[in-house]
Amino acid sequence: MTVRRTSRSLLLSAALTRAGAALLHAAPPGGRRRWERTNHAGRPVGLYAGPAAVLGAAVAAGRVHPAAGFAVLAAGGCGAYDDVAGDHRRGFRAHLRALREGDVTSGTVKLFGISAAGLAAGALMKERPLDRLLAGVVIAGTAHLVNLVDVRPGRAAGAVLALGAPGLLRTGPGARLAAAAAGAAAAVLPEDLGELTMLGDTGAHALGAALGAAAVAGNRRAGLLAHAVALVAAARYGDRVSAWARTL
Repeated sequence: MTVRRTSRSLLLSAALTRAGAALLHAAPPGGRRRWERTNHAGRPVGLYAGPAAVLGAAVAAGRVHPAAGFAVLAAGGCGAYDDVAGDHRRGFRAHLRALREGDVTSGTVKLFGISAAGLAAGALMKERPLDRLLAGVVIAGTAHLVNLVDVRPGRAAGAVLALGAPGLLRTGPGARLAAAAAGAAAAVLPEDLGELTMLGDTGAHALGAALGAAAVAGNRRAGLLAHAVALVAAARYGDRVSAWARTL
């Protein structure tokens, strides 16, 4: 029964993501130009994969735990704002420096928005205060980590599949949440690798939040602490993480 539920979560997430991407590609709101971006190689690609991944992962995750679905939606929403209104600054330090100078960047909005959503979701997924705090760090930190590696085609979706695979072998809500993240990632990976579409901040943050929620559901305090420490270190050395992802 548990394996069947995990399979259902994966298939539901993948199916909704594929359907959402196809619908957006066929009839993009506001016109096709609004959804086009230039990738690292200077080629025009569509942003359809991002909102589609939010849809697939949020619905599948929300069926497992409403708080997880909320975290995916909130992370995707904050990422979408950055995709639309983003500026050239990268990294926490640059955005926080701008905030100290009175400039509220889209990255700052994203940082605080995803952090708040992660803490809220963590508070609903765990019972003890310290566990709730660690859960919030894990959800928000994983959302940030997946976005850090989204520097070349297929990197973010591939990372979600690689990091989520061990969770699929478990039982319980953690496995089903990992399946929600993996299903959406698998659905967009072929077109992402083919440079036909891209996740953008919208999809990368949403998939990361789903993966973080899976880690929260599948771990107790010791596991949460280990995840949180690793994610804080990744955020601290974000430029190196992104540079490493470019070499893969």
